[in-house]
This record gives sequence, structure tokens and C-alpha cells, in this order.
Amino acid sequence: MEPFAGFGILAVLIIGGVAGWLAGLIVRGYGFGIIGNIIVGIIGAFIGTWLLAKLGIFVGGGLLGAIVGATIGAVVLLLIIGLFRRA
Repeated sequence: MEPFAGFGILAVLIIGGVAGWLAGLIVRGYGFGIIGNIIVGIIGAFIGTWLLAKLGIFVGGGLLGAIVGATIGAVVLLLIIGLFRRA
């Protein structure tokens, strides 16, 4: 299952930006600015889709489901990045 199936490139950027921004709020101190947050959100969408599928969790379809899944993945990605920053 692809995280952005059916969305255009503009929607992917908006979803990625929102997910990266939300993840930056959840994981304080690990934001990367607007471009960095979009990238974290897009990569996070792939991580979130894979991780949630492995756990058997379905967060819903459509725009809201894409944002929730991407945000979960982006939070995981920011936590991993935070571990490497500390080391």
C-alpha cells in the first residue's frame, strides 16, 4: 500500500508539510524548518505506512488518514534522528 496513492504532488507536499510540522510540535526541539519538515513528513509517511501495516493498525483512508499515518512516521523518524544527534 502506498502512502500517497491518489494524491497529486501538491497534496503530497501539503500532507508532508503538515505531518512534519505536527511531528515537530510533538517532538520538541527537532524541527528542521519548512523544507526540512516537508521532507521529514514525506519520508515519515513511508515509515508510518510500513510500521502501522506491520502492527496491523489502520488509521483510516483519505486525507486525514494520510496525515495521521505520515505524522506517526515523522515522529518516529524525528526520534531516531534525535538519538543520533545525541551520540
